Amino acid sequence: MKMINRKIALLLGGTMLLSAAGLTGCGSSGGGENGQVIVYNWGEYIDPDTIDMFEEETGIKVVYDEFETNEVMYPKVESGAASYDVICPSDYMISKMIEKDMLAEINFDNLPNARDNIGAQYYEQSRGFDPENKYSVPYCWGTVGILYNKTMVEEPITSWAQLWDEKYADNILMQDSVRDAFMVAEKLNGFSMNTTDPAELETVKNSLIEQKPLVQAYVIDQVRDKMIGGEAAIGVIYSGEAIYTQRENADLEYVIPEEGTNVWIDSWVILKDSPNRENAEKFIDFMCRGDIAVKNFEYITYSTPNDAARELIEDEDIRNSEIAFPDLSEYNNLETFIYLGEDGDALYNELWKEVKSN
Repeated sequence: MKMINRKIALLLGGTMLLSAAGLTGCGSSGGGENGQVIVYNWGEYIDPDTIDMFEEETGIKVVYDEFETNEVMYPKVESGAASYDVICPSDYMISKMIEKDMLAEINFDNLPNARDNIGAQYYEQSRGFDPENKYSVPYCWGTVGILYNKTMVEEPITSWAQLWDEKYADNILMQDSVRDAFMVAEKLNGFSMNTTDPAELETVKNSLIEQKPLVQAYVIDQVRDKMIGGEAAIGVIYSGEAIYTQRENADLEYVIPEEGTNVWIDSWVILKDSPNRENAEKFIDFMCRGDIAVKNFEYITYSTPNDAARELIEDEDIRNSEIAFPDLSEYNNLETFIYLGEDGDALYNELWKEVKSN
C-alpha cells in the first residue's frame, strides 16, 4: 500500500515506463515476441530486475505505469482512460472493484506459484475484502504504526494518544490520507476503523482538528526522509518503510500502538476487460515464484506473504523481524480496511476536508 521515495523511473528506464502510445493497440500481438502485459503498480513497489527477468524468460514485453494512491488509480481505471491488465490495489479498493464488477476471476490452475507459495493465513485474511478468494493474489502486507526517534522523545511510545501530546508540537508527522489519518483517531477513541456512524466520525474529526496545531506536516512518502534526517520526533508510518528507516538511522524505533491498528494487504488483480489475460496470469505467477518474491522483498522492504520467499531470506534478523513478520496474535483490535460504499466514502471525504481546512 505503499509509497517509497527512491525514484524507480530512473532505475527502470524509458523502455519500461508506460507511454501514451503504449495504451493504444493493447492487444496481445503487440509488445515483445509473445505479446505484452500492461501493469499498473504503486511507485517503487517492485525490483526492476524482476521485470527484466520476466521479459527475458517469457518474451513478453512489460509496459509499466505507476500510481501514488488508490484514489488516484481508481478513476483512471474506471474511466477506461488507460487499458491495463494487472493492477496492485489495496484491500478496501479491491472490495470496491469487485462490487463494481471490474475484476476477472483468477484461474489458480494457471498460477501454481500463487497457489502453492502464498501462505494460507494471507488468503484467509484476504477474505475480508475478497470473500471467496476469487479475484486477488496477495503481494505485500504490513501494519501501520508509530515510528519515533529515541533521542527526541522523553519516554517509550506505546499509544496513539502520544500523537496528541503537546510536548511534541511541530515534531509530529501524520499521513496525508483520509483513511489512514482517520484510522489513528478512530483507534484512539475506541472505534472501528471501518465505522460509518456519523456521531463517531464527528468525534474522530474533532480529535484530528484538535491535534492539527501540533502536526508538523501531513505527508505521504516524505515521512521516511524526515524521520531518517531527524526532522521530526514521531510519525505515522507503514511497517515496510520502518524497516528501511531503521537501516538508515539506528535511533528510530517502530511500535504497533496498544489501541490496535490497520493490517493491510496489497494484492495483484486482473481487470475484467484485460486485453492480455494469459500474459497477466503469467506475470502474477512469475512474481509469486520464491526467488522472485524474495528479490522484491529485499528491494521494497515490505513484508512478503510468500512463504517460499521468506525461507530464502539470508539475514536471520530480517527473516525473524517483529516488524516485518509480527505475530499478530499478540496484538488487539487489528483490522483490515473495507470498502464503505459511495455514501461512506463521501462522508469520510467531506469530514477530511473539514479537518484540512480548519
